[in-house]
Amino acid sequence: MASSDLTPLPRVLIEDKVKEALQEDLGRAGDLTTQSVVPKNAQSRVVLRAREEGVVAGLDIARTAFRLIDPSLQIAVISPDGSALSAGQDIAAIEGSSQSILMAERVALNFLGHLSGIASSVNRIVSAIGDAKAKVCCTRKTTPGLRAFEKYAVRAGGGMNHRFGLDDAILIKDNHIAMAGGVAEALKAAKAAAGHLVKIEIEVDSLDQLRTVLEIGADAVLLDNMTPEILREAVSLVDGRMISEASGGISEKTAPAIAASGVDLISVGWVTHSAPCLDIGLDFDRTVD
Repeated sequence: MASSDLTPLPRVLIEDKVKEALQEDLGRAGDLTTQSVVPKNAQSRVVLRAREEGVVAGLDIARTAFRLIDPSLQIAVISPDGSALSAGQDIAAIEGSSQSILMAERVALNFLGHLSGIASSVNRIVSAIGDAKAKVCCTRKTTPGLRAFEKYAVRAGGGMNHRFGLDDAILIKDNHIAMAGGVAEALKAAKAAAGHLVKIEIEVDSLDQLRTVLEIGADAVLLDNMTPEILREAVSLVDGRMISEASGGISEKTAPAIAASGVDLISVGWVTHSAPCLDIGLDFDRTVD
């Protein structure tokens, strides 16, 4: 299920990114089309409306775009972040200066469509695995500069977040293992260096590597590109001694079998770097006196 109880992102994490996007769009002379065609004193009511079903995410960010252009715009949220959307469902209504609305429209929709697409993609995987204990989580495969936004969208879709950056925890990947000289060498070095609050996770791609990890110990193990059958054996070997995470090309079609193996986490990179945009439009409703 999507999340209907989200903690909003702090404004300080939103405004600069949205301001940069508006500055990019408005360029050096502002919105020439709107300024030429729409009367300066015109007032309108418009609605943000879903063109297809999905899950909404990014309303605070879209709202920031409108309010940075014109703080006097009145914005009423109809379907808050985390809401399931049907085609044709209204998400928010905006009322005020027609020129202001049009100047902010594209930046607001770019953020809203992209983040709602992420939330919708995550939610399809969450729904596909049903009552399995596994949680769907994201990765660091995010758009540069938009990580906080995209990881928020994952939460809106009912998923959970993995690391936010390299300084969150120690996650030993295949290249770390190769450059350290092996699984045992990498894991022992990490355990010697980690502070008392730093968790350690290590990636393995075989049961032999997993057995080495179990001998030395870690907080979590990432079981990479394993079949559901091998995953079940891996989960049995772990036997609850550490968190088990499955990764590698997982989709809503393959997720149920992965989840049935008993893993604790299913990590999916494409939901942030390649999720399709959710089709959301801004529709004119009426002129306001």
